[in-house]
Parts: sequence; C-alpha cells; structure tokens
Amino acid sequence: MYHTITPTDKTRRWILRGLAIAVIGIVAGAGSPAHARAQSDSQCPNVEVVFARGTFEAPGVGDTGQAFVQALTSRLGGKSVDVYPVDYPASLDFQEAAQGVIDASNKVESVVATCPHTKIVLGGYSQGAAVAGYTTSDTLPPGYVLPVGITGPMPATIAPHVVAVTLFGKPSNGFLDLVDHGAPPIEIGRLYSAKSLELCAAGDPVCGDGLDRAAHSAYKGNGMADEAAEYAVSAITSSTQ
Repeated sequence: MYHTITPTDKTRRWILRGLAIAVIGIVAGAGSPAHARAQSDSQCPNVEVVFARGTFEAPGVGDTGQAFVQALTSRLGGKSVDVYPVDYPASLDFQEAAQGVIDASNKVESVVATCPHTKIVLGGYSQGAAVAGYTTSDTLPPGYVLPVGITGPMPATIAPHVVAVTLFGKPSNGFLDLVDHGAPPIEIGRLYSAKSLELCAAGDPVCGDGLDRAAHSAYKGNGMADEAAEYAVSAITSSTQ
C-alpha cells in the first residue's frame, strides 16, 4: 500500500538527525560494537542481511524483505544466512525513523567486530530504503552543524564488509521535497555507491514520477526481489573480504 507522509517541522529535524547519526556513527544502547569479542568462524554466518521494512509493515523484514531474503538464500548454495530486521517503528512519525538508522549502524558495526569474515548485505523498502540509504551516507546538508565533540563518518574500515546495498522504492528527491521541502536528499555514501542497487518499479510515485500507487507495493512479486538477490549473490561470491 502507498502511504502518504504528512510533513512537519519536527519531521525535517528528525530526518536531519537520522542523517547526522549515519554520518557520525553514533551507536545506540549499552556498549560499542568496537568492543565486542570476535567469534570463531564456525559461530558466524557466511552472510548477514540487515533489512529495514516499509511504513506500517509488521515488525520483521516485511513482505518485500522476506521475498528478497528467500530469493537470496535459495541462490547461495547452502551458505549460512542470518537475517536482522532493523528495529524501528516504521510509522508516519519520522522522528522515530532515526531509531532505524541508529539500529542499522549498530548492527553493521557489531557484525564487523564479532564476525569480520561475514559478508553483510544492507537493504530496505520504502521508508526502510531511506533508513538504509541514510545509514551509508557520508554527507550533510550545507549549514547543518554536527553536535559539539562529534566528528567524522563511520570508519571507512566498515565499508568493505558491506558487499551489497539493495534498496526497493527508495523515496526520490522529488518525493522528499514534496512531503517536506527541508528534508535532505538520500545520498548513498561514496564508499557504498558502487555496490548499491536501487530498484524502482514502473509507475511508482515514491521513487519515480509515476502515479500508480499499487506499483509501490509490487516489489515482492514483480521480479525485482529476484533481481536484487542476483545482484547480492554476485557481490557475495566475488568479494574477497
């Protein structure tokens, strides 16, 4: 289902906050992944999928995420795959969407610290694609000032462990401008752009310029979950990480 997001000043502030979190690499919760104890390879999955569901989908990876995970797993020839659903409300309250950026960043860093040989696939659908995109970002809107004492993006050493980024129905800059003129564009970070796949169904008004609301809900069955899985498998098998 296509969901209309009502813009408010609070929305803009919290989208900016979500981007800032992605850039500075803040990790929520007790303890930092950098201090986690590394596990043996036998305890670690070959692949970790970190996926953020779309607006109003029930907790988990959502229908599109599930279709993608199933397509990916079936193509990996018995490799072990763990799936992490990004923990955030996925509601119309975008101030809470920042929780997803925090949680996704936290999980990615934790996997790198504990299972350095595990290959990470980061993804999301709709609002979840925005969350995943902001998680990779290394830029801020002009004039936006980071909090005192916090500098720099997430460590560049994290990026090689993320072998693919798959985004379904990521909100376009035009859509963001329509719902909130002050929202920053979702810019994929330079260390992730070459390994990112952005899928937008024909007619989708969220990621493209279409008018077909049903198109935004079509990713689970329109072949794009398979396309994304093929892309991720290629990245996984070719990675030397």
